[in-house]
Amino acid sequence: MTWEAKLIIHKGESRIAVFFPKRQDYIDRIKKLQDARWSITKRCWHLPDTDLYREQFKIAPRFIPNPRHVEKVKDFVDWLKSKRYSENTVKTYSEALRSFLRFFNEKEIGDFESNDLIYFNNEFILKNRLSSSFQNQIVNAIKLFFRSIEHQKMNPDLLHRPKREKVLPNVLSKEEVKMILEAHRNVKHKMMLSFIYSCGLRCGELLALRPEHIDSRRGVVIIRQAKGKKDRIVPLSPRILEMLRVYYREYKPKVYLFEGQLAGKPYDERSLQLIMKQALEKANIQKPVTLHWLRHSYATHLLESGTDLRYIQEMLGHKSSKTTEIYTHVSTLRIQKIISPFDTL
Repeated sequence: MTWEAKLIIHKGESRIAVFFPKRQDYIDRIKKLQDARWSITKRCWHLPDTDLYREQFKIAPRFIPNPRHVEKVKDFVDWLKSKRYSENTVKTYSEALRSFLRFFNEKEIGDFESNDLIYFNNEFILKNRLSSSFQNQIVNAIKLFFRSIEHQKMNPDLLHRPKREKVLPNVLSKEEVKMILEAHRNVKHKMMLSFIYSCGLRCGELLALRPEHIDSRRGVVIIRQAKGKKDRIVPLSPRILEMLRVYYREYKPKVYLFEGQLAGKPYDERSLQLIMKQALEKANIQKPVTLHWLRHSYATHLLESGTDLRYIQEMLGHKSSKTTEIYTHVSTLRIQKIISPFDTL
C-alpha cells in the first residue's frame, strides 16, 4: 500500500486526510509536516487544505471561489464579531456558510431560493455522510446569515435539522481517573489534568484561568466568560489547593495560571491533549479517552455521591437541566443494585 490522500470535512473545516501503512518512519515523516494532526474519530492523519499539500498529494487544485461570496462571508464575520460572538462560533459559522456558498459557487447571493437548501442537504451533507452536528451548524449559519446580512426571505427550516442523536457521555471509573492523574511525574502536567477533573472544566476554561481566579479563602474557582459568555464558580478541592501551592512556587506563572514556553501566554491546547495521550499510554488504558471525559466523569461521580442535580448543572455551566440529566443515564449506582433474573434461576 502506498500513501493515499483525500479531502475530508473535519469539525466543519476542509482537510486532507492521509493514509499509509502503520510504520514509525512514516509517522515521523508526517509529524514534520506543518499542522499535521491525528484524528481519533476518523482514525487518520490530516493536513490543512492548501494548494501546496494538494499538489504534493496529487489532489485536484482548489477552485477559485466566487469573489462576491468571499466578500459576503467577510461581512458575516464582521457582523458576528460586532455582536461579540465567541471566536469559536465565528469560525464555525463562517466555515459552515463558506461550505454552503462553495457548493453554489456560480450562483449570486440574490438568486438563492429555499429549494437550494434542500438540494444542498441531499447532495452535499447526506451524500458525504457528514455528521448531524455539522448539519446543525449549517442550518444555524445560513439562518443567521440571510436574516442578518441579506434580509432575504428564505425558509431555512427547509434544510431539515437532523434528529438529535442520543449519545451517552463517556465516563471513566474512579480507579481509571486515578491512574490517569497519577501517570505523570511532571508537576504541571499532573496539575492540569487533576484540575480539569476536580472542577469539571472544559479544556478552554482551564487554559483561560488566571491566578486571581483562585479564591482560596472562599474555597472556589471563578470561571470567567465561559461557554455562552457566562461566569460561574465551582468548589476548590483542598487537595487541589495544596497541589496548586506547590505548582505555583515552582513555575511562578505571570498572567495565566498555566503558561506554555512563552511567559504570559496560555498553554497550548494541542500540547495539553498530548499530555492526556501520554498519560493513557503510561496508565495502559486502551480506551480513546479525551480531556472532556474527565469533565463527564466529574459530573457522574458527583451524582453517584449524592450531589443534587441542580448543583451539578450550575457547576458545569449548563443552560438547561436537560443537558445535565443525561448523566443519570450513565450512573451505575442504581443499576449495580439490580439483580439479574439469571442470578436467581
